[in-house]
Amino acid sequence: MMMKTYIDKAKILIEALPYIKEFNGKTVVIKYGGSAMINENIKHTVMEDIALMKLVGMRPVIVHGGGPEINKALQQMGKKSEFVNGLRVTDQETMEIVEMVLAGKLNKSIVQDIQAHGIQAVGLCGKDGNMIKATKMYVDGLDIGYVGEVTEVDTKLLDTLIQNDFIPIIAPVGTDGAEGTYNINADYAALAIAGALKAEKLVFLTDVEGVLEDVNDSSSIISRLSVLKVPEYIESGIIAGGMIPKVQCCVEGVQQGVKTVHIIDGRVEHCLLLEIFTEKGIGTMIEE
Repeated sequence: MMMKTYIDKAKILIEALPYIKEFNGKTVVIKYGGSAMINENIKHTVMEDIALMKLVGMRPVIVHGGGPEINKALQQMGKKSEFVNGLRVTDQETMEIVEMVLAGKLNKSIVQDIQAHGIQAVGLCGKDGNMIKATKMYVDGLDIGYVGEVTEVDTKLLDTLIQNDFIPIIAPVGTDGAEGTYNINADYAALAIAGALKAEKLVFLTDVEGVLEDVNDSSSIISRLSVLKVPEYIESGIIAGGMIPKVQCCVEGVQQGVKTVHIIDGRVEHCLLLEIFTEKGIGTMIEE
C-alpha cells in the first residue's frame, strides 16, 4: 500500500514535467486577491506554489489588491467606503489611506510571506520607476476622485528585477508622472503589466470556480474558452453579472499579447499548481 502511494506521488511529478519544461524561463503574472489573501491556510499554500514556480524556472510577478484591508483602515479612521460600478470613490484622504495600506502594510507582508520560503522578493507600487502611468478615470461621466486607468507601463525596473532573480510584488497605485497619485483596480493593473511584459500567462485568483456552463452546477466548469466564443456566451447568459467584466478583462489580456489568461478558484489549496502543472487544471483558461 505504501509503495503504491509513492508511485502515485511520482506519477504526479511526471505529469508536471512537460509543463515545467514548457514554462521554464517564462513570465507569469498572478493577480492575488480575495480569499487567498485572507484565509491563512490558503495564503500559505499560494506562497508555496509561487516559491515552487520560481524554483522550477518560471518568472512569477505578483499584482495584489487589498479591498478588505482598505475598508478596515477607512473604518478605523471614521470614513465610509463608497463604490460606483465596483470602483472605490477615492478623495484625497482616502487615497492617502489606500496608498498606506496597499503600498505599505500589505505589500511588505506579501514580500515577507514569499521570503519565508527562501525566495527573494521586492515590494513596489506603480510610482516606483514611473512604472504605472495613469490618468483620471471617469465612470459614466462621473468624477469619483483619484481613481486611475493605466495609460502606460514602463517595464525597465521589472525587467531588471526579474533578470536578477527577484519576484516583484506590485501594489496597484499609479502616477500621472507629475504629482498625482491614483488608485487603480488591481485586475486592470495586472492586465496592463502582463501585456507590457508579454507574459506567457496571467492568472486571476478569484472567489469563483471559473466560468460555468450552468451557474448552479460547480462541476460544469468550462476548462478552455476561446476569445471568439465570449460574445456568444455573454449573449446567451452563460457569462453573466460580475463574471462579464472579469472575462472581458481576460479577453483584453489575450488581445494584448498574453498567451493564456486563467480565472481560478483562489479558495482551493495549491490552486496555482493544480492549474499550471496538471493536464485538466482547475479553472477556466481563456486563449485565442
